[in-house]
Amino acid sequence: MIRVRILDRRLPDPFPLPSFSTPGSAGMDLRAMPDDVLRLAPGDRVKIPSGLAIHIGDPSIAGLVFPRSGLGSRGLVLSNLTGVIDADYTGPLTLALWNAGEETLEIRPGDRVAQIVFVSVVRPDWDIVDDHHFTERGEGGFGHTGT
Repeated sequence: MIRVRILDRRLPDPFPLPSFSTPGSAGMDLRAMPDDVLRLAPGDRVKIPSGLAIHIGDPSIAGLVFPRSGLGSRGLVLSNLTGVIDADYTGPLTLALWNAGEETLEIRPGDRVAQIVFVSVVRPDWDIVDDHHFTERGEGGFGHTGT
C-alpha cells in the first residue's frame, strides 16, 4: 500500500489519480499540474508539480520516475533522466522536465508527462575481498564485446 496525499484540488476531479492504463502496464502515469499552459522551447527546463506527495514507507520498495515514451520520442524528458523516490521521502512529487527536442512543446494542466514504476530494492551487505574469482568475461569493460 502506497500512501498518497493530494496537493492539488484538481485531483481526482477533473483529473484522475495515477493508475495503470492497461493490465500489462508497468508504470502509472503522472500528470503535470501547472497553474496554466506552459510553453517549453527547445532546451528549456522547468520543474512542474504533479499535485501529489507519496510515502512508500517500505525500504524494500522504491519508485522510479521515467518520461513517457511517446513524449520522450518528441524530446520531452526528465532533466535528471530518472527520478528515484526513496521509501522515506514524503514531499511533493515534482517533475523536472526538459525539452531536448527541436520544437516548442506545450504542457497543459493534467497532461500525462511521466510515469512511476515501483520496484523491489535489494539492500546488500558488503563482503570485502582481496580478489574476485575469474570469470569468462573477466575485467572487460566498455565495448569489449564489439558492436
